[in-house]
Amino acid sequence: MKKIIPIFFLLFSLAGCKKAIEKYKENAVITAMTNGQWQITKFEWNGSDITKDFNGYKFQYYKNYTVDAVRNGVLEKTGTWDGDPGNMSIMANFPGAAHPLILINGNWHIDNNSWTYVVASQTSGGETKKLRLEKL
Repeated sequence: MKKIIPIFFLLFSLAGCKKAIEKYKENAVITAMTNGQWQITKFEWNGSDITKDFNGYKFQYYKNYTVDAVRNGVLEKTGTWDGDPGNMSIMANFPGAAHPLILINGNWHIDNNSWTYVVASQTSGGETKKLRLEKL
């Protein structure tokens, strides 16, 4: 029986470490996204480059999981966002948004990233979208 107690302790410790690691990753995503403004420097929709549709937009992400879309210095729309480092995904939602903000809505797979950029893709309903966000 005494040999079983250390095994349970080890398993409990490992489970706690896994939760701590996941929390650290989540905090890192929040810190990276909320520290500074972002802009879309590349956006492809079904193979067509429509980056110019996002000219003038800057995005400010907040720790409360809201995001402001600011165009030419004026708040245009507030939405929500979330990130999942375990699944390498990010979600955005701008309810009632018009073009081009509506194109950002949905779940995105993070294909590549650093502290200063995110490259993501989304395939839904036969449509493929790719974007690159860069920190200003």
